[in-house]
Amino acid sequence: MVGAPATASAVELARRLPRLAVGLHLALVDAKPALPPSMVPDLVDERGRFRANMALSGAAMWLLPHVRRQMCAEVRAQFEAFRATGLTLDHITAHKHFHLHPSILSAIIALAKEFGGPAVRAPLEPNRVVAQIGRARPGLTSSALAVLARVQRTRLTRAGVATPDHVFGLAWSGAMTTARLAGLISHLPKGVTEIYTHPATRSDFEGAAPGYCYEEELAALTSPNLRRQIAAEGIGRGGFSDAARWRQEASSP
Repeated sequence: MVGAPATASAVELARRLPRLAVGLHLALVDAKPALPPSMVPDLVDERGRFRANMALSGAAMWLLPHVRRQMCAEVRAQFEAFRATGLTLDHITAHKHFHLHPSILSAIIALAKEFGGPAVRAPLEPNRVVAQIGRARPGLTSSALAVLARVQRTRLTRAGVATPDHVFGLAWSGAMTTARLAGLISHLPKGVTEIYTHPATRSDFEGAAPGYCYEEELAALTSPNLRRQIAAEGIGRGGFSDAARWRQEASSP
């Protein structure tokens, strides 16, 4: 999120970790715009932050051309802000999966190749795998997003933009514990899989989501046992760019 308060320190850290695959997490909700609020007046509230009601914002982007133009300008501004960091753009996602909105996705597709974004997340989570490991948390799950995500994947494929075969993180958003990650590794389907988490060293920061287990997720990601399990299973790790290379090697004669 290029407009987040800690962006500068995150960029500096990423520069010291050249193997880290860094993506652009577009934010059109729960954040401040990259453009001055006066340039996107129909996207922001009286505080200059994006409107919290995604349904109303999404409807306005779909129905009103002038709002859609503001959205497209803001998306471009966020791409440009990422490029200004000098980091390599590995992938593109969006806060709260707002890029499932067809107009937002159109803006991303138009800019992905211009800015060198090789892949975009399509949040299709295999429910059968999740069910083998445990119950999903109450609330929004992959079932509610599956129809839109399938349309999204089709559009990305037709546009020549890569997307992972499977995504995990919806059912246990904010609660990807060591046991759940270990279960996913044991039941990982074939293909390219994205597992996304929300790690942090503490849970009392500005913008923290209620009920999210940030510290537990950090402990899971840094677990030596999990690292050994991944190695034992022979699973390749890396970013979207690595996955694109692996696919190309696998398809070569």
